[in-house]
Amino acid sequence: MEKYLSQLNDAQLAPTVQKDGPMIVIAGAGSGKTRVLTYRIAYLMSQGVDAFNILALTFTNKAAREMKARIATIVGESEAKNLWMGTFHSVFAKILRFEADRLGYPSNFTIYDTQDSDKLIASIIKEMNLDKEIYKTKQIRSRISSYKNSLITVKAYFKNPELMEADKMARRPLMGEIYRNYVDRCFKAGVMDFDDLLLKTNELLTRFPEVLAKYQDKFRYILVDEYQDTNHSQYLIVRALSDRFQNICVVGDDAQSIYAFRGANINNILNFQKDYDNVKLFRLEQNYRSTKNIVNAANSIIDKNQTKLDKIVWTANEEGPKIKVNRSLTDGDEGRFVASSIFENKMQNQLPNSDFAVLYRTNAQSRSIEDALRKRDIPYRIYGGLSFYQRKEIKDVLSYLRLIINPADEEALKRVINYPARGIGQTTMDRLVVAANNYGKTIFEVIQNIDTLPVNIHGGARNKLKDFTTLIESFQVMNKTANAFDLAEHVTKASGLIRELKKDSTPEGVARMENIEELLNGIRDFVEGQKEIADATASLAEFLEDVALATDLDADKGDADHVALMTIHLAKGLEFPYVYIVGLEEDLFPSAMSLGTRSELEEERRLFYVALTRAEKQAYLTYALSRYRWGKLIDAEPSRFIEEIDDAYLDIITPIQERRFNPMLDADIFGDPEPNKVRFKKPVQPTLKKKGPPVSKATKKEVPTSKNLKPVSQTKGHTNLFDGKLAVGNMVEHLRFGKGEVLKIEGTGADVKAEIKFDNGGVKKLLLRFAKLEVIG
Repeated sequence: MEKYLSQLNDAQLAPTVQKDGPMIVIAGAGSGKTRVLTYRIAYLMSQGVDAFNILALTFTNKAAREMKARIATIVGESEAKNLWMGTFHSVFAKILRFEADRLGYPSNFTIYDTQDSDKLIASIIKEMNLDKEIYKTKQIRSRISSYKNSLITVKAYFKNPELMEADKMARRPLMGEIYRNYVDRCFKAGVMDFDDLLLKTNELLTRFPEVLAKYQDKFRYILVDEYQDTNHSQYLIVRALSDRFQNICVVGDDAQSIYAFRGANINNILNFQKDYDNVKLFRLEQNYRSTKNIVNAANSIIDKNQTKLDKIVWTANEEGPKIKVNRSLTDGDEGRFVASSIFENKMQNQLPNSDFAVLYRTNAQSRSIEDALRKRDIPYRIYGGLSFYQRKEIKDVLSYLRLIINPADEEALKRVINYPARGIGQTTMDRLVVAANNYGKTIFEVIQNIDTLPVNIHGGARNKLKDFTTLIESFQVMNKTANAFDLAEHVTKASGLIRELKKDSTPEGVARMENIEELLNGIRDFVEGQKEIADATASLAEFLEDVALATDLDADKGDADHVALMTIHLAKGLEFPYVYIVGLEEDLFPSAMSLGTRSELEEERRLFYVALTRAEKQAYLTYALSRYRWGKLIDAEPSRFIEEIDDAYLDIITPIQERRFNPMLDADIFGDPEPNKVRFKKPVQPTLKKKGPPVSKATKKEVPTSKNLKPVSQTKGHTNLFDGKLAVGNMVEHLRFGKGEVLKIEGTGADVKAEIKFDNGGVKKLLLRFAKLEVIG
């Protein structure tokens, strides 16, 4: 047996050495599926399968790079380079470059990201004189994306009366015309968007049988990771390519299918055995990542789903601590709890920041966590925020580079033709766009032929346009001989970009210069890295494709030690010793938009399962009783997912409290209540001993006297002291401001204030009924 195979357990070994035929590996969280995929590829190569005949499709470019590096240590660098391995989009972009001319595209077509698509759609809506409040750019782009992923071409759209009727009902009767214009403009500009990379691959394999036969023969063994996250378009490509030899191995976990909003179809994995004959089924059920408590808690959650494949995930790892559940009064308190807990865990166990991750359902939740981490001086990084390549100055440089490769790229040209300012105004641009549409040419071609075409542009602007095309053409000449780094460095200077940015000496301006420097460093690294890859040329075209297909998580962020903050969708495939899942409240997680059907709720539950199974040693679940959403303070109640976990695996740090009731009517309208009359009120948490009067022994249905109805902090030791127990000279401790001395107390009743001199925060006046203080002397 090959030496590396001895590292696998029996369940992992079986699918690794299964050479031929269709097979599915149902792999539970943390069960070593990446190892199985990696070793299976190495095993196929050891059995005489040529690396050029293996296609491996992964979820991220980062995963592909890591797998390739592992395979290289087994079979050698030169052989590993010959593997076709990467994401669906990167692999099929490569095929489309080879075959682009069949579809009428240049091989150097540009790939638009969502920002580029949005700009083009906004231009079309403006040119068609449509109401942008009804035809909202992002909604239109999302709709076009869903059409493409469902293989609804423009032709198919206009043959589908139901779709057209649905758009009419949504007050968007011209949706089809926008779609047609968008597709035509992209085609004319030599552009594909992300969805086109799959749609056009399907078109290629469907319209040209000889192309399908060529790639069927090439890819004799196909492996697909994260198969549960494939959409219909990806599914059809895989079916077509594997149809001849049927040596297809798909790996996935139906319990981690969380991308339905992006078109992922869980039925692809659920129905795999119906799609192929004599499918061999393997299960990886041993979790190597997490403790018993985490694994068992996750099982107790996912068991509530009705749509699932049978498997029993287990682990031989230690029992580990129970999952801690924390309740906070507000989202601000929740952030402070998370920051304090991370700080304490770090100090007690001497841990790096990178051992911690905070996961949330929506990006907006990061703010209160960020505030709290900053106050504790804990470094953090947000994943999935504004990507490096989406920053304005970076997009500006990339637009110049894109124009060199593809001068038909309309959005790139519009972005830089007057940046830095060259005196080419909006009126000139509008006339160029009209001329381009009239003569069926690109804007760049119109400018090149401006002396022969009847375009109403006067002499001064005409000369400036000619200067611009000359500049781009000079870059194109240099591109024939220079590598990507030398060319990019020249472009930033010759275009005037660097000169323009140097005028701004503010911190923001300096940061923009640093970003461009970082981009050039990245291009240099890319050029060096390409030297190791077979058939690579380190050209500008290769770099731009690499950037277009990069995701935020693919980027290598070096050794910076930081706490990771990200949405749960981004956390897929990652693992951390300590994980905090925050905002576990009804209508937030599960999302209010996902409670309409059982399938939507089950997807939310799978999302929670993914979040919980990222944790190796300790998981924290937190929720707040009130939270600011859209600028309003709203009451919240604990998520049903907390209740669905078996109590045996939970450690409730703060007791689950009944939902607070805020009366909607003014009590005065019912007259003064009799003093001893029973009223309903939520139970009051006991205050700490020796910190105030004894707590009423009232039952839930009895009302403690008004003196005892004080807001109570959720943090041990800190309580509100507006009961006359605080005196001048007392030493106190506050959660945010630290230790301090009471200088003065003033006011009466509910308005009692204390003036306190804090060691760190200076002198503060605190309203005692809200202040969270602990008397320490």
